[in-house]
Amino acid sequence: MKIFGQLQELSHQYDDPIQYFLQVDQERINLNQFLGTNIKLKFLDKINCIYCGRKIKKSYNNGFCYPCFKKLPQNDLCIVKPNLCHFEGGTCRDNSYGDRQCMVPHYVYLALSSDVKVGLTRKTNSIKRWIDQGAIQSVPIAELPTRKEAGELEFLLSKYLPDKTNWRKMLKGEISNKDILSVKEEITSYIPEKYSPYILQKEEIREFKYPILEFAPEKIVSITFDKQSELAGRLLGIKGQYLLFDVGVLNIKKHAGYNIEVEFI
Repeated sequence: MKIFGQLQELSHQYDDPIQYFLQVDQERINLNQFLGTNIKLKFLDKINCIYCGRKIKKSYNNGFCYPCFKKLPQNDLCIVKPNLCHFEGGTCRDNSYGDRQCMVPHYVYLALSSDVKVGLTRKTNSIKRWIDQGAIQSVPIAELPTRKEAGELEFLLSKYLPDKTNWRKMLKGEISNKDILSVKEEITSYIPEKYSPYILQKEEIREFKYPILEFAPEKIVSITFDKQSELAGRLLGIKGQYLLFDVGVLNIKKHAGYNIEVEFI
């Protein structure tokens, strides 16, 4: 089977294991069925902005052209630093976006992917967020009314815990053996009194299992279509937004907007 078109980030469905789907234009292929088989991906030397469709030579922030990167609210600095949200200051790039995405309940959570990290996510987007990060366990610790308030709490807790995933350790299966509930109990003791009404007491741990035959080797080869136009290898696993091949790993989300040809051999 062979398909070609514009690549989108991996979509997934929570299951045991998680079901992953490769999206190329209108095609949506379940990748779990191809574990252990050979796949060839060829870059067709064409990139289109995932928002406006403009043909570009280089993408920004996982698929945007430069003008969309500079003007769209989803690419503002406050998305990666939510404690700097400026919606209430009247300078949001798009107030309707802010209403939908930021002025809604957010979780501050713990996730175990490489080590236990602290993060935040919209309450309605939590499962997707945790899977995209390659978490094997997650648990919300607080629910706050807005993204800014969640960002301020996350920023405070990042003094005690990392707020980023070590993707290399995550793909090699090098996972900390820390007990996430013990970490939750400890980190909750650092939360200032003003956040006490938002602390969640009885949230259960969510667990995730990924479709993996073999983890990445000790020395990970990161493949990018900016340096090579073709990848051919045996699919060993899928975790986060990564495809694990016997020849290296490919971050699909990073290549959103790239036009490719995919052949399942």
